[in-house]
Parts: sequence; structure tokens; C-alpha cells
Amino acid sequence: MVSEHAPPLARATLDRSAHRRTDPDWLAEAWERARVLVLDSTDEGRALVRGPAAPPELVLVGPGELPEVPRSVPMFLGVEPDGVPVFAVDSTLPELPDTRRAHLREVGHLLVDRDAGIFTTALALLNWHRRHGYSAATGQPTQVDEAGWSRVDPTGDRTWPRTDPAMIVLVHDAVAGPDGRCLLGNNATWPRVPGERRFSCLAGYVEPGESAEAAVLREVREEVGVAVEEIRYAASQAWPFPGSLMLGFLARADADAPIRVDPAEIAHARWFTRQEIGAALAGERVPVGGGDRLVLPPSSSIALFLVRHWLDDRA
Repeated sequence: MVSEHAPPLARATLDRSAHRRTDPDWLAEAWERARVLVLDSTDEGRALVRGPAAPPELVLVGPGELPEVPRSVPMFLGVEPDGVPVFAVDSTLPELPDTRRAHLREVGHLLVDRDAGIFTTALALLNWHRRHGYSAATGQPTQVDEAGWSRVDPTGDRTWPRTDPAMIVLVHDAVAGPDGRCLLGNNATWPRVPGERRFSCLAGYVEPGESAEAAVLREVREEVGVAVEEIRYAASQAWPFPGSLMLGFLARADADAPIRVDPAEIAHARWFTRQEIGAALAGERVPVGGGDRLVLPPSSSIALFLVRHWLDDRA
């Protein structure tokens, strides 16, 4: 299970052993004794987990247990503490008893540190490869190189995996106790679920030439028209859907300041008390208007980590 001190997808135990990525002899030998995570790119990158025990266990297989020739070359993820190398491949998932297909969003927060780190890294790499089949510089088709950690075209132009930095912020009023409030928004692009309305932290991509803190100021102002101050970094985690790094912050704002949403991005925004957030987390119905109840962010997200962090900070 995820630690309360770290976002759910910020946990890992693998030694990435980056110096091995350019050693073909070592990689060939390592593959023969490896543990392999199979991801299915035709099913949103799902993998197998073994359950229903809690926490679910990520299923890794031997190279000889793959059901067919993989759609990707083996991607070297790192070395376990026991010295066994770990790879990931894109392939049809094997048929194994007592297993089920699972998405990282669904189980990331339930996995132990080792499994969370393996799944997150593998899915991030898989999604990057799927979007970089051609060189942005030359337009030539690219091939996987360096054990999955780069792509190169026939001219030698090489590209490495990129992560898009994004900020996400829990805006609060700095009031202690159950009456303290946080400002959450309902994104205009989220699917509508009858009887429910999901609210989450405000977020957005960091633009070129901009610091993460400047992005916090800009995005909150653009999305809800509120000025923030006392911006404080909290934590970060990968969000490989397809390839972001979420930089989590907390920031203070005046709860009496008018909210002016940008309807292209935010459908609804409002302040919630600690009492309301605590009730929603406890499974109680918190009305948000129109007959809807409050739904909070998914458990694998850093958004819920930030909400819980603020909820517990009652001083």
C-alpha cells in the first residue's frame, strides 16, 4: 500500500543501472535470467496482477513464458535488490490462473513499492515509444536503442524519453480545524456521470521559459480567477498517461475572493471544508448541487495525496 509520506506513483525499489543500457553482451545474458513485465498496448497498457489478495501482486514472467513474439524489443528497467534484471515488453498478456488485467490508474495505489515503480516506469516508456516512431528533427523512422531508453533514425539522430512537467496545486485558506477550506474544480472535459460530480486540484502544464511556481500562479488565475500566495512544494510523481511529471504544491488564497471560472477548462469550482472532504473520504454523501454528490480524485493520483495532506494538516 502507498505510504502517506509519498505519492502513490513515486515509489520504487529498482536500481535502474543505466550504465548497462549500452552493454549488448550484458543485456543478452541478463534477458535469459530476467523477470519480465508484459504490457498490452492494445488495452491501454494493462498488465496482469494476482489477486484478490490485498495488496494485489504484479505478475512478472520468465522470457520463455511469453505467449508470442513481443510487439516491442525488451525494455530494460533495472536490477532488483536480489540481482535479477527486470525487463518490460509490449505483447499479448499470458493466460495465467488467478490473475486479472489491471490498469495502473486502478491498482497503482494498492501495489507495494517495488511493483508500483516497475509498472509506472514500464508504462511511461511504452507510451513514449508509441508516440516517437519518427524523428522530430529529420522525419525519418526511428528504431529502439539503448535497451529501450532511446530511439535513433538512419542518419544517427537520437532522441531520449521526455517527460512533460505539469503543476498541480491544492489551494487552501490556511484556516485551522474543520472549518478550513480548500478550492477544488470540476474539469469541463471530464465525462459526466449521473448523480456524481468529481472535483480535484487545479493543474496545468508548465510552459516553456516558465518556472513551476509561476505556472501555479498563472494556472489558478486562468482557471478560477483567484490569486494565490505562499506557494509551497509538496511532492511529485510520474503520471504516464501518456508522459507527465506532476509537481505537487499547496498555496494559500483568500476564500472570500470571487471565483471566475474559465468555462473552456473548468465547469464548476467551489470551496470545501475539511469536514466535507473528510465526510466524502469516509464514503458519506456530500451534495454539490443539482442532485450530485462529491466525488474526489482517484486514489492513484497525486491530487488525492495533496487533498489528504491538507486534510491532515489541521494546525
